[in-house]
Amino acid sequence: MEDRLRKYARLAVQGGVHLQKGQTLMIHADVMAAPFVRMVTEEAYACGAREVVVRYGDEQITRLHYLHQSQETLCQVHDWELESRLDYLKEGACVLHIISDTPGIFSDCDSARIAASRLAYAKAGKEVQRYTMNNECAWSIVAVPSAAWAKQVFPECEEPEAMEKLWEAILASVHVDADSDPLNNWEKRNQMFQRRVDALNARRFEALHFTSELGTDLRVALVEDHLWEGGSEETSGGVRFNPNLPTEEVFTMPHRMGVDGIVYASRPLDHNGVLIRDFYIRFENGKAVEFDAKEGKDTLAELLAFDEGSCRLGEVALVPYDSPISLSKRLFYNTLFDENASCHLALGDAYPSCLKGGLQLSQEELLAAGANHSMTHVDFMFGTPQLRVTGIRDEKETLIMEHGCFCESFR
Repeated sequence: MEDRLRKYARLAVQGGVHLQKGQTLMIHADVMAAPFVRMVTEEAYACGAREVVVRYGDEQITRLHYLHQSQETLCQVHDWELESRLDYLKEGACVLHIISDTPGIFSDCDSARIAASRLAYAKAGKEVQRYTMNNECAWSIVAVPSAAWAKQVFPECEEPEAMEKLWEAILASVHVDADSDPLNNWEKRNQMFQRRVDALNARRFEALHFTSELGTDLRVALVEDHLWEGGSEETSGGVRFNPNLPTEEVFTMPHRMGVDGIVYASRPLDHNGVLIRDFYIRFENGKAVEFDAKEGKDTLAELLAFDEGSCRLGEVALVPYDSPISLSKRLFYNTLFDENASCHLALGDAYPSCLKGGLQLSQEELLAAGANHSMTHVDFMFGTPQLRVTGIRDEKETLIMEHGCFCESFR
């Protein structure tokens, strides 16, 4: 396991953010991840990092803030918090997030206060967010287990065994094993993603149509000159990086005004530390006009009302139901993993890189092209074993996925 963890740390540095010699690495992590953060720091310096800047959070303390601080204090954003990050980003730093969130940890907190606090930080941090949303820097997200998270994923196990099993599941999902080089594994995977992206881009579909056994019947228009992406991406400076480890998706930009029908979620969504279960959303002309949930409805309502763009879609992603994470039959209660077991949609901001020339366009030009804009971006899963996906062009439909998996032309 020590050897595999070293490989994982090396993958995060070289394959995730693709650290360049002389570059600064910024790490954001929970204190529970400190042992792995030290390992990543060692790997970064071994690769020639100029500096490694580590910023720790503690979700247990954050919960106490939500329970006891006034809303005014929760919504106060100090300039130095943002400026300290912007200084490094402007100097060309890359960013690695090491997550180990406990699902539902904020379930006893006031969801309205959480939403207000997140909105305040999102408004204040627009310039910081731009660096990752526009790929102005290399960035990546990886995960390590926490005891509470492991117990939720493996409730039948005692804590030490649950931790061991979750570590095994994480390492398997990112293709880190004892007998191969994960960097080579991901090079091959990135080539596979590129073939799939090329096949979809060549078709120039105008819309996608989704149906499933849960009742999903959704038509998603795509912006003109949309681009499919998947696997590795490229910064504005030409550095290739893998933003999500693991990843199984290819994704593109829906038209913010062109989504109609109903979609039923197939997996719970952990949003702001609250689980939203068994929910649906109905769209008209791109806007969510009706929704319900058996659990977490208030949190879903606050997500949809977060800002003007959070009730519209910014991403549509295709994931085969036979992906390794899906075949594990394990619910992770974590979007980084669960979104890679299922086709998904994202409420909120669109990635400008999914539009031809989008990275050079102003916000007004992006909106005119049909891109959604929001200060949030939240994925939710709706893929199922019987999901059917067709691409529409010139009123003709082409089968893309059947029984949840890609047809031969798109494998």
